[in-house]
Amino acid sequence: MEGLIAYAREAFGWDGDVTASLGPRGALGQIWRLEVGHERYALKETFAEPASGALIATELAFARRAADAGVRVPAAHPDREGRYLVTTPGGTWLRLYDWVDLRPVSPSAPATPGELGTLLARLHRCAPAMKSEADGGPPASWYDRVPAPHEWAEVARAEATWAAPLRERLATLPELCAAVTSADPADLITCHRDLHPDNVLAGPGGELVVVDWDNVGPATPARELASAMFDWFGGDPDAMRGLYDAYVDEGGPGRITGPADFSMALATRVNFLLVQSRVAIDPEAEPRHREWAEREMDEMLPILPTVRHLADVLELTR
Repeated sequence: MEGLIAYAREAFGWDGDVTASLGPRGALGQIWRLEVGHERYALKETFAEPASGALIATELAFARRAADAGVRVPAAHPDREGRYLVTTPGGTWLRLYDWVDLRPVSPSAPATPGELGTLLARLHRCAPAMKSEADGGPPASWYDRVPAPHEWAEVARAEATWAAPLRERLATLPELCAAVTSADPADLITCHRDLHPDNVLAGPGGELVVVDWDNVGPATPARELASAMFDWFGGDPDAMRGLYDAYVDEGGPGRITGPADFSMALATRVNFLLVQSRVAIDPEAEPRHREWAEREMDEMLPILPTVRHLADVLELTR
């Protein structure tokens, strides 16, 4: 840790004392809380391949538009050379943001569905059209394609607490994922694409703050809306309807009208399960990454939607 802070000090041109403490982590990165004199920052250390320069530029532009639309976003900071991504000698990557004292949002709070629906509508209303990924490539398959059956073979044989539940769900995946299709390019706009409860948090005054914009890219408003409804309220139809109604009332452009609108919700969950199951059984993965992956498997499998679940949500949005 001392080496990382020393490198950050040099890269960002800090003088004086810098103190660091461990913050939250996600699938691809660790957050460190830094105190630099009277300033406080969130230093994100990314483990996997980082965002490209084009993606960072797209992210920064969209975050500025969101802020202008009334969405709270921690500001990003460049290093001394104007770079928003810094490569460390250890082979990881750093990005720097303002530190905001955040806490989890309670999904059970009566106001939460409405606040989330309003937030998502504001994001979609200010989002420009986006037909391709930031680097010019086609829209990422992570959001509209699911693994083929043979890709599960190795992890299905694993001996782990999550292996038996996984095998049970694998038998249902073909029917569940039959609705997953590619989106119409004409409907694609710039979306955050990762608005789960770890990335929408409450600020000091209770206002919602959106963090972790690394997955910004093309998606349809309806698909991101459906995905957010499942991320936050998968087991609470009243709250899902509350989010949806608030989104519509705020002028959000998306409408859930058919099974294909669940493509993003299903594809991201199923793809995530495959990736984390592979990490969990990889003997060469760092223990901290394997342990994190195992926890994710135990948490995600029970909340994977069912065919009946999709039908019920489609009905309530009508």
